[in-house]
Amino acid sequence: MFFLQKDLALGKKMNLDFFQESPHSSSQFFPRQKSNSIPFSSSKLPEILTRFSVNPKSREAEAINDTIQVCEEPGMKGEEKFCATSLEDMIDSTISMLGSTNETKVEAISTETENATGSKRYTINGVKKMAKDSSVACHRQAYPYAVFYCHKTSATEVYMVSLVGDHGGKAEAPVICHLDTSAWDPEHMAFVLLKVAPGTVPICHFLPKDHVVWIKK
Repeated sequence: MFFLQKDLALGKKMNLDFFQESPHSSSQFFPRQKSNSIPFSSSKLPEILTRFSVNPKSREAEAINDTIQVCEEPGMKGEEKFCATSLEDMIDSTISMLGSTNETKVEAISTETENATGSKRYTINGVKKMAKDSSVACHRQAYPYAVFYCHKTSATEVYMVSLVGDHGGKAEAPVICHLDTSAWDPEHMAFVLLKVAPGTVPICHFLPKDHVVWIKK
């Protein structure tokens, strides 16, 4: 899903899969009152696994632990982050992070597809810039109920891209371009795939289904 910003151009062909679901992930949000009553910390991992009847030695338990660890880690330089364990938390934290007011609203954009399953070849036939800097991307994590890792990073641009597939399918998908990757891990998958070094060129990626990016209207 990673590519160079210079490739975000009309007529560019790409092999894409918008259905990259994380194993052991759920799309069901708990209401805030219920999610707040459930422990969400590495120190409470045994209690969490017992509550959801998860074998401590299973891959699901490992995935749950990984999600909690990611949420507890500090953000990278220039990154603001939070993990939303309810839809209410996601909306409130996003509004606060984007500095929304009565005059400025936020909206969520995500990937919409038509006749698209698995990896397919698409051609870009439309690109529209939606936001610069002011955006919060939320990525679904592996957990017994819906948990999203959300983050706002500096020096980003958001586009809505229209695509048509060789198979006849269509897609409208957000693209996030990171203009400054100097603080990323040098072993990040994007650098390996694209054969570039941190901080040298802008790197973009599509959002899979069930992920969302929030922008100011």
